[in-house]
Amino acid sequence: MQMTDTICALATAVGGAIGIIRISGAQSLEILSCIFSKDLRQAEPNTIHYGHIGNIDEVLVSIFRSPHSYTGEDCVEISCHGSKYILNKVVDLLIEHGCRMAEPGEFTQRAFLNGKMDLSQAEAVADLIASTNKATHQIAMSQLRGNFSSELSNLRQQLLKLTSLLELELDFSDHEDLEFADRTELLLLTKEIDNRVSTLAHSFETGQALKNGIPVAIVGKTNVGKSTLLNRLLHEDRAIVSDIHGTTRDTIEDTIDIDGITFRFIDTAGLRQTDDHIENLGIERSMAAANRARIIIMMTEPGVPYPEIPIHDDQTLIRIENKTETFQAKYGVGIDQLRQQLLDAAPKTNESDIIITNARHYDALQRAHQALLQVVDGLQKQLSSDLIAEDLGQVINTLAEITGGQITSQETLNNIFKNFCIGK
Repeated sequence: MQMTDTICALATAVGGAIGIIRISGAQSLEILSCIFSKDLRQAEPNTIHYGHIGNIDEVLVSIFRSPHSYTGEDCVEISCHGSKYILNKVVDLLIEHGCRMAEPGEFTQRAFLNGKMDLSQAEAVADLIASTNKATHQIAMSQLRGNFSSELSNLRQQLLKLTSLLELELDFSDHEDLEFADRTELLLLTKEIDNRVSTLAHSFETGQALKNGIPVAIVGKTNVGKSTLLNRLLHEDRAIVSDIHGTTRDTIEDTIDIDGITFRFIDTAGLRQTDDHIENLGIERSMAAANRARIIIMMTEPGVPYPEIPIHDDQTLIRIENKTETFQAKYGVGIDQLRQQLLDAAPKTNESDIIITNARHYDALQRAHQALLQVVDGLQKQLSSDLIAEDLGQVINTLAEITGGQITSQETLNNIFKNFCIGK
């Protein structure tokens, strides 16, 4: 990518009533004025202008001046009618007069390189575009607004304080009459930092659940109504329903959205003693699915005991006695109450929460945690300041990878931004 080029691309999908073409770079207004019915080279920033592009379309042109634009450069947005023909013709004209077609993610990469956002915020743009429900939207907005970046900045300041105190010991180690920082206090501070880093890393599990759907396993003995319940929740005949025992021989998955949260339901094979090899394989998969689930709906019916399966401390168990006056999966009785129970069991988030959903961030936090454990070990063993400072430096550099404060290669940047759509 040549960052000195003026670039252009569609910023909206083709086929809508309105389409937007985005231009960014030093020659944006110069090139626009070559194809627009007015000369806008001296146009005021943050203004909108009506006019024509040849005999192609009537358009509105929005002007943004550096540095007050998305990319930090001079930018133009052309609002046309959404015809594929019109949009392509306008883009062709822009390229003919000096623009280059933008690479995927190049607008946001320029915003990052021009200091409009850090790397974690840039990645949040992609997450925001890909958000599919209220929870993932809130997480992306929190990161885009810099909540995660601010948290990392606070941690960095504390780490720099630790490093400075250790460096002071090194610089004045030959002055025996000087009293340095109490290592007990340094140890406590290091553990506090590590606790926060570990908490952020641990939130990745919640982030993945909210992003991909909170896994909910429906378990119970054969023929108690598990498949009927799944079909009722999904509003479709996703699973086969039969009075014959052992009909479901494998796990069946599908997702639904309840009040802005996605749940991934897993209908499992009925738990019973059987000599059928295939059915036993299904039962083994059922137990594995129940072990991975965050929520377990354990079903039974009058006269049938609940199955005995291990429940972890981090799992929520919901017991349902089907085919009763208060719950009838076949007729939808009690389903609203079950949906509320699921919502109550789901992780609670808001736009100020910091939830990790990015595997790259998680990896960096895990590596920072391991380096912090080395610092703790060094302080407890009274190792020399230079060795401890080296581990602290590794923590600082690792956390800086998340925001882009320490970029080791252009390849890392390109790998992140290549997953963006054209025009973003």
